[in-house]
Amino acid sequence: MAKQPMLKFVTVERDMPEKRGADTRNKDFDEIYAEFAKAKAEEQASRCSQCGVPYCQSHCPLHNNIPDWLKLTATGRLQEAYEVSQATNTFPEICGRICPQDRLCEGNCVIEQSGHGTVTIGAVEKYITDTAWEEGWVKTITPALERDQSVGIIGAGPGGLAAADALRRAGVQVTVYDRYDRAGGLLTYGIPGFKLEKDVVMRRIEQLEKSGVEFVLNCNVGEDLSFDAIRGKHDAVLIATGVYKTRDLTGPGSGADGIVRAIDYLTASNKASNFGDEVPEFTSGELNAKGKKVVVIGGGDTAMDCVRTAIRQGAESVKCLYRRDRANMPGSQREVQNAEEEGVEFVWLSAPKAFAGDSVSSVTVQKMRLGAPDASGRQSPEVIEGADYVEDADLVIKALGFEPEDLPTLWGQPELAVTRWGTIRAEYGTGKTSLDGVYAVGDIVRGASLVVWAIRDGRDCATAMLDYLNNGAEAVAAE
Repeated sequence: MAKQPMLKFVTVERDMPEKRGADTRNKDFDEIYAEFAKAKAEEQASRCSQCGVPYCQSHCPLHNNIPDWLKLTATGRLQEAYEVSQATNTFPEICGRICPQDRLCEGNCVIEQSGHGTVTIGAVEKYITDTAWEEGWVKTITPALERDQSVGIIGAGPGGLAAADALRRAGVQVTVYDRYDRAGGLLTYGIPGFKLEKDVVMRRIEQLEKSGVEFVLNCNVGEDLSFDAIRGKHDAVLIATGVYKTRDLTGPGSGADGIVRAIDYLTASNKASNFGDEVPEFTSGELNAKGKKVVVIGGGDTAMDCVRTAIRQGAESVKCLYRRDRANMPGSQREVQNAEEEGVEFVWLSAPKAFAGDSVSSVTVQKMRLGAPDASGRQSPEVIEGADYVEDADLVIKALGFEPEDLPTLWGQPELAVTRWGTIRAEYGTGKTSLDGVYAVGDIVRGASLVVWAIRDGRDCATAMLDYLNNGAEAVAAE
């Protein structure tokens, strides 16, 4: 009988790729985890129990066929593993790096629930696709048949790019419009290089360009080009702008210099540190933490990106204020651990009350406690009266989450229906909006969410758009 290549979780312990020491990694923007070697990737993949009901797959928004590509990896059939992985995920090497696996696939792994330690799904996923790039298995998209229909996509983030990929494979002509000078959205400018090195994103952009996707950059829709013009040029339009409007602070002094938005801070850092661009606000120190006492307000993954970036820029100190406790924070616990290792101090159950100085010099912090649960079931933070104290700060970064811009007004489209939260009202599973031939996906529909959900939305919406284009062609033929 052939030796069983799987179910080795009882004899092989869980092992992650080597993580660089904090005293080394906090001085650069390179990724902190090393790559699996072939033997280690096969070993870790072989721990999969190949269970009858793969909860890892059902809890993945893309429903990736994880057990199959783990088995293929364990048995040395890596090219086939890549093909299975790529079949459901447009950007597996990106998801392998930045997905919160601890909350999704790995957090629901059956052997994790039995106490053996989860399969390191994300690290294996990253290894498979990085190897595919090295071996030349990732090919330029070559549709079997070119179509004369075109789709305009507004937003070059993960949702828009996933849809562009799927539409090009079907032979549709695709043009992507984006406000920034590089495509990728938050993948390029919102996520620091130590989590996602930029060449990983840029090679996907290059693949799409070589595949015939046209990118119109530095294009702010509603100013540089009207929505009506885009709609008139294409047979269908996809809105994938994401959400970029920052939730703001209130209280005395909240308008002081030195209180900045997380997206501005991270964009400046990525441009200067990862692309070598000249960024005046970074050079002047306005969006640079070097030598400063930094306070970041928020507890999500964006806040984690900010505190870890500030450490690498040479901040004198970095503190993160969050109004709930560690157990109730929305960000990844893995990211919190990494930040603590690198020298970040977390101040739990704390919120800003006021700010001093024309250029901020300190934050008055009010201490909180957790009270009764709110509508979502989470305990609501309550102020502890008389427990205020002052925290010195030269730079305060607002990482309080993002909200949608008022697109119907900005684009002169009052008929574009939105929800009471300002997100675009779109049909679940297809992305259809109130305007004929106009679709929407990602955060502009869901609100601020995960990259993997944007990819899922882009993939599903591309299928719906193809149905729309096909039905339109059939109607013309019938006439």
